[in-house]
Amino acid sequence: MNRQFILLTTEQQSAPLLNAQFSTSRGILRQFIEGNEAQLFGLTARDAVAGELADTVFRVARPADLFKIGRITVEADTAAGTVASARQLEERIARFRREPDAWWDDVLIAEMISLAGETGDLTRNPVTLERMTFEQENFWTAHFGGLYLFRKAQRPFAVTPGDAEALGELPLGRAMGFEDRTRIARTLIENQLVEGIVDARGIDAAAILQQKMDFIVAEVAAASGEDLTGATRRDLRAWARRHAGTLPEEWQGLAALARWAGADGAWPTITSEHPAYFYTLRGAAGPDRDLVNMLLAELAPLDVRQLFICHKEAFYRAYAGWPAGKQTYVAQFLQNEYMMDKAGTRRALFGAEPGMDDPGDGRGDRLRAGAGGAAPSPWGGTPAGRQDDLAARISAVGPWGAIGRR
Repeated sequence: MNRQFILLTTEQQSAPLLNAQFSTSRGILRQFIEGNEAQLFGLTARDAVAGELADTVFRVARPADLFKIGRITVEADTAAGTVASARQLEERIARFRREPDAWWDDVLIAEMISLAGETGDLTRNPVTLERMTFEQENFWTAHFGGLYLFRKAQRPFAVTPGDAEALGELPLGRAMGFEDRTRIARTLIENQLVEGIVDARGIDAAAILQQKMDFIVAEVAAASGEDLTGATRRDLRAWARRHAGTLPEEWQGLAALARWAGADGAWPTITSEHPAYFYTLRGAAGPDRDLVNMLLAELAPLDVRQLFICHKEAFYRAYAGWPAGKQTYVAQFLQNEYMMDKAGTRRALFGAEPGMDDPGDGRGDRLRAGAGGAAPSPWGGTPAGRQDDLAARISAVGPWGAIGRR
């Protein structure tokens, strides 16, 4: 259960964490390194720092055990035990200063000298690592086939790509399977966890949608035996024009939305059951944004860039099953267009890092559940002058239909 780690340099704070069993592990490690950067820089210059993310739950035999996980504490020291030795030395220094006869205590002085030989001068270079504890609230776990737990959401829920029935009854109710798209959509919107890409501020929605379409074209082209080595955007879009009638519904829905975003088409009807639906969303600003984007990456797996950024485990599983041509295309794309500016790409796709958004932007108001529990479209409210036929339109296309634009 407890994730163990070894730090050789503070630069590891920007490295991915592979084979993670919990989505929170990398964030906890990153915050630990950032909070102790000066101390770790000095310690790793001489030795490796090893530790673990400690929890009081040591075994997860059934899904309900995941709800016992509360706090994660980071415990770390060098291979030589420098931090523990420094703690012992500090205790002896305090005792030396406190006890009036300590000057005559040869054993105490000998212990201080021996420990100082291991730790160095603590008055100039303190060797302490802040004991950091983190609350494990909403998270993804690889256990039981993968499970997203939103325990602290306004309306708690769980989602799994596996067999929801096999998980049984959880403390927050039954988990939703990926096939239950309408319930997932309703729950995300009612908890104000998502927003529509075309409704987000400060982004080029049309370009983002077009890139998602390119990824879908790459999937179809590779499956049909096309050689994607060195394929450019122009190549993929030319291929799409030639085979537009054979492209899947995901592409068709995104194409209609991209036409609207480019002011060249009517507002499309994309309900929660439409294959393109989850491709049109991103996580709303807030502490759970990254976890929501991780869930959306699995619900919209043909967007390989988001899958790579948000869910490394799912990406590498998918990558292993792709044709060689698609593997090459995706690797080249990520190298040329993501790795060159990772922070800029994430900001363009998902918004500013958590804590940098304006908390008063008001976007959350548009995602509240409407009267009678119906969830509104994640793309905004009803335009002025259109209230008269709202009920009829909802009845026709469902509560996640195109009630926001025309």
